[in-house]
Amino acid sequence: MISMDKTKEQLIIENKELHSRLAETEEALMAIRSGEVDAIVVSGAKGEQVYSISSAETPYRTFVEEMNEGAITLSKEGIIIYCNQRFAEMVHEPIERVIGSTFNRYIVPGDKSKFDKLVAQQTHKKDNDLIISLINSLYLKLSIQFLPAYLQGDYCILVATDISEIKKEEKKLLELHQILEKKLDVIQRLRIQLIDKKIDDEVAMDNLRITNKKLAKGISRYEQVVAELKLKLKQKQKQKHAQH
Repeated sequence: MISMDKTKEQLIIENKELHSRLAETEEALMAIRSGEVDAIVVSGAKGEQVYSISSAETPYRTFVEEMNEGAITLSKEGIIIYCNQRFAEMVHEPIERVIGSTFNRYIVPGDKSKFDKLVAQQTHKKDNDLIISLINSLYLKLSIQFLPAYLQGDYCILVATDISEIKKEEKKLLELHQILEKKLDVIQRLRIQLIDKKIDDEVAMDNLRITNKKLAKGISRYEQVVAELKLKLKQKQKQKHAQH
């Protein structure tokens, strides 16, 4: 009830404050109705409490649980406070055992330092990607996103994509490339030796032509294999992107 003892100036100020609060309330209601927010903070006797709006939360939770990539929420201490079923399958452990464990537990020792370094930077750039290897020989591409400050938590979100098959193809391609380089080196040394000997007779020249044809065919076969592997690698990468 408004006191009759208030001055005109006090009433004007109070009226402005009430109008301001009304505008804020209407703005909040409009944001909730239009789906711009999926949670609200309410102050009460027990302090501020966050209430999620189920209609907004449910589709996102279902999407995270059903997607092909692993999803992890990580504390600043490196503790997994949430993961979906897909990530539990990646590390070959039940989900109840994964939650509460440290993320570094699953990384090979050589990759722990670069992962810790990236997390310690806590950058909010969109290109926080890192490729790591797990102790079970899987290769993962991690996309790391830190939660904004207004959510009041030193947490980061990891999305893990299994790229083990791509890594296997890259390894095969590298091995074939090394074999090709060795054979090309043999060809080069052979040609230099033949030139140094200054072979002038026709028989030696014929043998040289035959040898070059065989070597050319061999190079052509290796180049074809390399081209096929590159094509397969591109196709697998397109399939990975198509799944997103």
